[in-house]
Amino acid sequence: MKKVAFCVSVAMALSSCAQKADNIQASYVSPLIYQDYSCKQVRGELARVSRKVNEVSGIQDKTASNDSVAMGVGLVLFWPAVFFIAGSDQKVQLAQLKGEYDALEQTAIDKNCDVSREIESARKAAAERKEKEAVAHKEVKAND
Repeated sequence: MKKVAFCVSVAMALSSCAQKADNIQASYVSPLIYQDYSCKQVRGELARVSRKVNEVSGIQDKTASNDSVAMGVGLVLFWPAVFFIAGSDQKVQLAQLKGEYDALEQTAIDKNCDVSREIESARKAAAERKEKEAVAHKEVKAND
């Protein structure tokens, strides 16, 4: 009976672990919301949503990393640590923001707006965030 309870607890904990930001799919957001926006407004909103996606992605990735550590500690050393998993999962908010970003991109295409600068800026910010996370992860491993 104890083994069954332990297996059920582990299964529940595994299913509640936060996902990395890259693995979260965008929710559908209709581009019609932005149909009355000018190209300038689309560019501004795209830049704002992009910054927010980057910010929430960082929080989500940190949560996913913390959940992985808690799971490792819980399974190997101290199983009650498994109950501390999934404290601040941002999955729903991140999916919504990614959907807004996609809708804004579609609106820009439909209106023939040049948003290449905003898109490139978003990609650069995401790459910088990932690079910082990789460096921090290496430093943590080096200290272990």
